[in-house]
Amino acid sequence: MGDQAVRTAHSDVLLASAGERGVLCDFYGEAAADTYRDLVEDGDGTSEAQAFAARVHPVSAPVLELAAGVGRLSFPFLEFGWELTALELSATVVAAFRERLAKEPADVRDRCTVVQADMSAFSLGKTFGTVVISSGSINELDEYDRSRVYAAVREHLDPGGKFLLSLELGKPGEPEPMERRQELTGRSGRRHALHVKVVPSEEIQEITIYPADETADPFVVCTHRRRLVPSDRTVRELVRAGFDVISQTPFASSEAGREDMLLVEAVTPAVR
Repeated sequence: MGDQAVRTAHSDVLLASAGERGVLCDFYGEAAADTYRDLVEDGDGTSEAQAFAARVHPVSAPVLELAAGVGRLSFPFLEFGWELTALELSATVVAAFRERLAKEPADVRDRCTVVQADMSAFSLGKTFGTVVISSGSINELDEYDRSRVYAAVREHLDPGGKFLLSLELGKPGEPEPMERRQELTGRSGRRHALHVKVVPSEEIQEITIYPADETADPFVVCTHRRRLVPSDRTVRELVRAGFDVISQTPFASSEAGREDMLLVEAVTPAVR
């Protein structure tokens, strides 16, 4: 049993071995809530949030964050004093965000609005000075739905507003391995295995997350497929959607890391 989830080649092997203990679910689904929160909830997005902040100041209008997740960037944004609307599709993830927000001081809670909605089809009835989307999120969508995101963003930008995207940069001269496995420790201390397989013909990654303890019961196998969209393709799509891309700035997603991300700043031609 499990919620709607893709089957990966690796998940099939794991589920066959686990037998009746096996549960297949999407990483963002209800059945994967414990795994998701164990691995994601404490993620540190401070460096990435600071890269965004350098392009937002001075804050003159509310900020809309698309695909906010459990707030890896949202909570640093709130620490900057921003008025933020955090939009997220998954009900499970929205619940985790709201639980986390409830623990914050009243002044922080008052500056944050949480909306459950599809980033490729939303209408909020207001506009924003800045719309941001974090690394990897735009790659959840196919080309058609990405075009819908760009159209929705244009409808929700104030005159003079900015659309900011962080995109992943590949390692120069180092192609990504076709398949890799690593172990991760969650906030609970539990160990999880992460298996990633690249399918070049489809430009996707197959992601499988499962307990490192092979005897776990239930043995929850979480899967997800993520598109591999080169940053230059996203930039071309923005231009076709009617944006002017006015800057592309590499930055490091961690304090001690290399420049592995690209911050793209786009505006509509009328406000250039």
